[in-house]
Amino acid sequence: MTPLSIIQAICERYTELEKVEIVHMHTEGDAPYGRAPYQKAFRINSCFVGQNVRAAIDSPSGDYIPIFLSEIHQLFHPRHLPIDIAFIQVSPPDQHGYCSLGTSIDITLAAIASAKTVIALLNPQVPRSHGDGHIHIDQIDYGVEIDTPIYTHELPKVTETEHRIGQQVAELIEDGATLQMGIGGIPNAVLGQLGQHKDLGIHTEMFSDGILPLVEKGVITGRHKVEKQGKIVSCFAMGSQKLYDFIDDHPMIHFKEAAYTNDTAVIRRNPKVTAINSAIEIDLTGQVCADTIGTLQFSGVGGQMDFIRGASLSPGGKPIIAMASVTRKGLSKIVPTIKAGGSVTTTRAHVQYIATEYGVVNLYGKNLAQRARALISIAHPDHREALEAAAFERFGPTYF
Repeated sequence: MTPLSIIQAICERYTELEKVEIVHMHTEGDAPYGRAPYQKAFRINSCFVGQNVRAAIDSPSGDYIPIFLSEIHQLFHPRHLPIDIAFIQVSPPDQHGYCSLGTSIDITLAAIASAKTVIALLNPQVPRSHGDGHIHIDQIDYGVEIDTPIYTHELPKVTETEHRIGQQVAELIEDGATLQMGIGGIPNAVLGQLGQHKDLGIHTEMFSDGILPLVEKGVITGRHKVEKQGKIVSCFAMGSQKLYDFIDDHPMIHFKEAAYTNDTAVIRRNPKVTAINSAIEIDLTGQVCADTIGTLQFSGVGGQMDFIRGASLSPGGKPIIAMASVTRKGLSKIVPTIKAGGSVTTTRAHVQYIATEYGVVNLYGKNLAQRARALISIAHPDHREALEAAAFERFGPTYF
């Protein structure tokens, strides 16, 4: 839902502007304001870091705000981060004058409520979604009519490693569970293994095409959910045109603000919440780094902790961190210590299930030495000896 036409227009007139602060979450498509020569006019202050602005955030022309997705709406307050102008993209108004925010509600309603001026792209290719993502045309100060496809994201092919991880995680998911998962190879691999499950529900911060076959087969029903029973609840979606066509006017899809979808108090009320998230690296005590590579801000805190905590408090819930055992360069993602300058996204006191292609371990209730043994058992075989040496050096005889 990134308003790309507006971004292009303001960047074309960058010589007329100076000291413009751009605040956003994850965006898709080109982000020229983060590159030369536009950096002379714009500075990014981002709540999440995608590939299109990663270099800018790691330079003097940008910065990152560490914050849970569930709390970003609270930033848009005069005391914290007041918004002058909100750039949004919506559907044209219906017969009652209401426009749909389409596939991205998340923090948009809060930005609209805070902004002094709202400028919107009115696009008939924006799907009209059900839920809370509707604003009246009177809330828009300036509108520009366009007719262009919204940004699509085609699913990558699932690799053999991701398939094996998907099998490991799928075995943890019970009938009647409420799922949270993101986008990418591992979530798709997990969803691809759930065809024989029954009465699964969805309460998540985002979803993609992977849920479509399960809805069509009647696997996803939401029958056992407590919050929004029978509804697929999310604050945004990203995927193919097929996904957007599915969302359009579908009463089963219910978009809410991130303040709701990621509220731990809401999440925990659903039964058997199974939250599946990933990591960049995990140390031998269970600390999860999911948003930095050393001092490089790679992504953001997002909603991982919101759902890890919500799942752990849910009746029968399972918070899961699923990742490949090594990076593309063959480096172990289970490490003695997190890289210098790296951040802890999920603390070792919150973490429970860890899955790689070599198995699943549950760290809940384990002491530090027991955690190290468990994590080494699912590390890549090529790295286990070095990890064992590091564990022995740290824990001594306790490790054995």
